[in-house]
Amino acid sequence: MVKATKKKSNSAFLPIVLVVLAVGGAGIYYAMQNKPKPITLAPGTALPTAEGHLRGDPNAPVTIIEFADFECPGCGQFAALQGPDIKTRIVDAGLANFRFYDFPLTSIHQNTMAAHLAASCAEDQGKFWEMHDALFAGQMDWNTQATTNPSKVFDSYASQLGLDMTAYRSCFDTQKNLPKIQANAAAGTERGVSSTPTLVVGDRMFPGGLTFDQLKTLVDSLRTAAPAAPAAAPATTDSAKK
Repeated sequence: MVKATKKKSNSAFLPIVLVVLAVGGAGIYYAMQNKPKPITLAPGTALPTAEGHLRGDPNAPVTIIEFADFECPGCGQFAALQGPDIKTRIVDAGLANFRFYDFPLTSIHQNTMAAHLAASCAEDQGKFWEMHDALFAGQMDWNTQATTNPSKVFDSYASQLGLDMTAYRSCFDTQKNLPKIQANAAAGTERGVSSTPTLVVGDRMFPGGLTFDQLKTLVDSLRTAAPAAPAAAPATTDSAKK
């Protein structure tokens, strides 16, 4: 009796399951049809040199590298919790510089490439870090669960940042900086990055990131171990020349 009842219940439930799957499938199809379609490079076209996005003194003794995806919740949390202290207490203090490398996980985050394009177009007008902060702070407003057309949200950020909107939209619509994003992602793949956020400090890689205290301790240790800069030669006076 129990088995029969269970079988009948499953049969009655099956049409509901099929309807849910059909609706879900239609939603996925719609999202896939409306997500940004990155331009692929022509065969034989080489990617530019990966440079990331620099914050701080390019000649700082230590470099902190982050490979991140703008739609990644963990990256957003890292930016919110660790980012301010990293900027003020490490970068602005001259202890290290920071390079953000694009690593969009397009297979799971349908709106991420559009976000990376928006940030790169803001960088063209000197506002990468401002757009970086806006994207992470507003992640819930433009991610895949929120919209299939994130560009409207990004337009509002660009306008609030005072960007030249004609230049910004042209850059975004033509995906002008896509090769730079692809080059940054390729640099991560070459290093073995497979998740975000991933930090690289010195010769060590940290999937999932670090707390500020852990990062500060590591930076301090690398600075201590770094060879001292050679002392400047004493100036030669006129009397010494004679």
